[in-house]
Amino acid sequence: MPTTTAANSEPAVDHLAEVWSSLVRACEQVGGDQWDLATDCPGWTVKDQLSHLIGVERMIRGEPSPPRPADLPAYVRNQFAELNEAWVDARRGTSGAEVLAEFVRVVTERVAELRALAPERFDRVGWSPIGEVPFREFLTTRVFDSWAHEQDVRRALGRPGGRNGVGESTVLDRCGRTMPFVVGKRVAPPDGTSVVFNVTGVLGRQVPVLVRSGRGVAADELPERPTVALDMDQETFWRLGLGRVDPSRVLARGEVRIDGDAALGRLVVESMAFIV
Repeated sequence: MPTTTAANSEPAVDHLAEVWSSLVRACEQVGGDQWDLATDCPGWTVKDQLSHLIGVERMIRGEPSPPRPADLPAYVRNQFAELNEAWVDARRGTSGAEVLAEFVRVVTERVAELRALAPERFDRVGWSPIGEVPFREFLTTRVFDSWAHEQDVRRALGRPGGRNGVGESTVLDRCGRTMPFVVGKRVAPPDGTSVVFNVTGVLGRQVPVLVRSGRGVAADELPERPTVALDMDQETFWRLGLGRVDPSRVLARGEVRIDGDAALGRLVVESMAFIV
């Protein structure tokens, strides 16, 4: 992806360009049946992952969506997923090499557009998947989505990479911020319950959650004796949060260690997926 002259020095643009460039590298010299390898996203192949990202960026630019498929698969569960599927379905008859070339063209144009924006544009509040936020935070959701799909592609191809950088950090931050919702809303244990996620790795962190007044909240400090502590590495943490792995398999393989209330710990692990 060529560089462009920037009118701004917005880090979110650099982060997005970094993740997209890494995904392009992951797809270099992919050919033949490799494009049709299944990924961790139900129903989507390696090629479909690129088609999805192309579609999102084209929608952001205001381009019309292709017609939605007449028969939607079972994994399409909401209106936004229907839009995603339309872009993917429209390219199922296109070769993987052509889709990759389109992806490179689209994201190169997007980076140039974003670098040309005036600095104050990034402060403007508007719609995003996480609510009304400044435009720079919207771009962070694009980093989140793009890196998650890069890892889907890399896992399917057996080409690890893109780890421990801005993409993974963004995803881990989002997973950490969502765990109070998981514990408080999905699991809904009694007030006073505390859950600590001990996440190991280069980007590891501790995520303490306390249930207060029927809601899960990020605790200000680590409880001395949490109701349950869940120890896992950072990849397991985000794969569970993004719904990329079956929780029962993770538990059966011992990839999460539970200290404290074992039944509660298993329920939390089984409830961690917040991306559907």
